[in-house]
Amino acid sequence: MSSKSKSGHKQHIPADKIGLKLIWVTGKTKEFLFTPSESAAVITQHVYDHWPSEWSDEELPPHNILRLIFQGRFLHGNVTLGALQLPVGKTTVMHLVARENLPEPNNQGQMKKDKSGESSCSNCCTIL
Repeated sequence: MSSKSKSGHKQHIPADKIGLKLIWVTGKTKEFLFTPSESAAVITQHVYDHWPSEWSDEELPPHNILRLIFQGRFLHGNVTLGALQLPVGKTTVMHLVARENLPEPNNQGQMKKDKSGESSCSNCCTIL
């Protein structure tokens, strides 16, 4: 899938790059190009350093709390696009959020079954 520029024309994504369409928390989007070897930390730093002019009315958060979400999971800083097996020459959508702390990478907060087969939860909340 090719991305579109502001003018509506299809933008070619080089065969050695990955297009990332980032969705900010307000719903605004911006497309960037990265290599498969670039990590989530490098990407968020790049976005911070090149904050989209279309987002100029948004408050620029500190660079160290920008986080990427892909398929419902926060990406830790050292994860590369290649490790996610994203297709080169194509565009992938990710969310960009400001969040100070990331959840632990190991199933923290998910439902678990104990030896009796009963479900239990660590770090769960109940909504009344």
